[in-house]
Amino acid sequence: MMNGTKGDDDRLGDEDRPREDHVDRLRRQWALELPDLDTEPMAILGRAFRLSNLVRPSIEATFADFGLDRGEFDVIATLRRSGPPYLMTPTEMYSALMISSGGLTHRLDRLEKAGLIHREKSPRDGRSVLVALTEAGAALAEKAFRTDMASEASFLQALDGKERGALAVLLRKLIAGIENEQARGEDENGG
Repeated sequence: MMNGTKGDDDRLGDEDRPREDHVDRLRRQWALELPDLDTEPMAILGRAFRLSNLVRPSIEATFADFGLDRGEFDVIATLRRSGPPYLMTPTEMYSALMISSGGLTHRLDRLEKAGLIHREKSPRDGRSVLVALTEAGAALAEKAFRTDMASEASFLQALDGKERGALAVLLRKLIAGIENEQARGEDENGG
């Protein structure tokens, strides 16, 4: 039990209890220094942050093996998963990617130079531009994604199928709650 709250694995039997991790050590240190502070958020959000930091180098290395950085992969993957004709406006893209239009422009320039995308005038509005995935871009996006999914699956081996499913459901619930709360805040603030 840390800081007066039920520990995250107090309900598990000894055989199911995982060994202490980095977050347990941090929480234990804080419990000594600030015994009145409940560090339960670290048990979840601290682990999510730690997990992201642990897997990020492998994911980035996978994309680098295909000559891409993570941002470039995100662009061609967004186009690829949009379905035929693998075409989007820049506005649709930077909204989907949650980046600035300037950040997207730099990525598009590099990808176009590499022959993975091309830009064309919109047939509906000659002033607008559409971003299209080339055949080479579609093939690379698929190959990189398949490799990435195989790599990421290897990180999940410590959990059985039921545990992975339960964790996915709980993370979805947590993220949806946070997204809803942020959207409510934006609505209240006129954002």
